[in-house]
Amino acid sequence: MRIRFLPASPGSAGRRRALIAAPLVLIAVIMAADLVTGPDVHLGPLLVAAPALTATFGGKRLTAFIGALAVGVQVALGFIFGRTTTADHQTQTGALFLAVCFIVAFRALRERHEEALDRARWIADVAQKVLLKPLPSRIGPLELASEYAAAEAEAQIGGDLYAAVRARGATRVMIGDCRGKGLDAVGDAALLLGAFRAAAHRFPPLPRLVAHLHNTVYWDAEEPADELAAGESFVTAAVLEIPDDQALVHVISCGHPPPLIVRDGEVVTLAVADPNLPFGLGTPTTEADYEPEDFAFRDGDLLLLYTDGVIEARGPHGAFYPLAERLASWNEREPQRLIQRIRQDLLAHAGGALDDDVALVAIRRSPL
Repeated sequence: MRIRFLPASPGSAGRRRALIAAPLVLIAVIMAADLVTGPDVHLGPLLVAAPALTATFGGKRLTAFIGALAVGVQVALGFIFGRTTTADHQTQTGALFLAVCFIVAFRALRERHEEALDRARWIADVAQKVLLKPLPSRIGPLELASEYAAAEAEAQIGGDLYAAVRARGATRVMIGDCRGKGLDAVGDAALLLGAFRAAAHRFPPLPRLVAHLHNTVYWDAEEPADELAAGESFVTAAVLEIPDDQALVHVISCGHPPPLIVRDGEVVTLAVADPNLPFGLGTPTTEADYEPEDFAFRDGDLLLLYTDGVIEARGPHGAFYPLAERLASWNEREPQRLIQRIRQDLLAHAGGALDDDVALVAIRRSPL
């Protein structure tokens, strides 16, 4: 485990001094015990524990310093007991020196790995901000909040996606979930987000926009680089249009979990009567293949979009996360607070680790 010390924190400085003192105290205790037990008991080999302990929290230089100190104490004990020329003492000293060299080399390699991992995390963080641009806190009459968590170990990005754009007196929002995880899912997410942002601003009719998104994914997957992946690339998505001057939300769902509206302490599921296939499945489509469904979305209503990583998160006994029940039992009115509460409760339900990517978008109609 890598321990970072923050110089601006007095508590961190105190912990650093305590950690550095630990191997020094250990060396002193071993030296004192060796002196007390006399020349017939050799405790010098135990000194290797000091640099090994240092390597768990310190850098290669500190580890080398503690290791050199341990070897020096071993040599000093040999002088004290007059056994520096004995084969036993020389073997112990040589073995201790080699062990210290190995520990320092291991610590150096670990530092290189940690530096590479830090760079990868930084690149992933930048990529996430480019791919999943943070949603503004307000668009027109809407307040928004969003949350994203990737299930892939050490990842910052994955296959879930969301976006919102402003277009001619309305706001268009998309949430989606690309099949699978890892780089393939990230590539599909980037493709779909680019297509949505480029087309939604031009304000085509909502069915035409959805047909464009489907065809973008379909034709990209038609001739994949990996022939084994043919037919396996698809994206579940929900595309919404929220007019400024109407208490409505227009929804086209393509195999995606239905949005939820929290209204006066009740939860309303926006389940479309005839959901469409996910993007990329079936055949190319036209706007005639899609028909938006209208749902009431009034002032003060809180609309929640989510991916299946939320409702399919399992608890210790295999129970799915009861999202609708949680929303009905809470009294959260602020989008950001609702998102944070869902995130904390979801992690607690799943035991602190998620098996799938998770994306959440909360929207409240709140005119200026």
